[in-house]
Amino acid sequence: MLQHTTSFDIRFSQAQVDQFAALSGDSNPLHLDADYAAITSFKRPIMHGILGAALFSRAMGMDFPGPGTVYMSQTLQFKRPMFVDTDYTVVLVVTAHDPVKHTATLSTEIKDKVTGKVCTSGEAMVMNVAVL
Repeated sequence: MLQHTTSFDIRFSQAQVDQFAALSGDSNPLHLDADYAAITSFKRPIMHGILGAALFSRAMGMDFPGPGTVYMSQTLQFKRPMFVDTDYTVVLVVTAHDPVKHTATLSTEIKDKVTGKVCTSGEAMVMNVAVL
């Protein structure tokens, strides 16, 4: 039987954001330079939105549904900025499941753990080839 929900907590360091910037080639000073970010409406560096969204891939590929999962599609809405050294909760919920095609649709969210406000939300479609 397919598990219907999973969640885990996460916190990113500036070093991890720096590593992502180097890997992706996105060295926008809004993510890396505190002096630059201080003159923006955010007042401090924000994380790359897609770095947070990568947590959905981690969850699906490793735990939910797990190894053998193929990430087929993802919609994303970046509703609030994410910051380093802040606690977040990643939540995935199965909203539809096709056992014949071995596919599932999941709602995907990242919430600020303290305020409960949604920072990133979307919907993913996955297939688990391990069960084919």
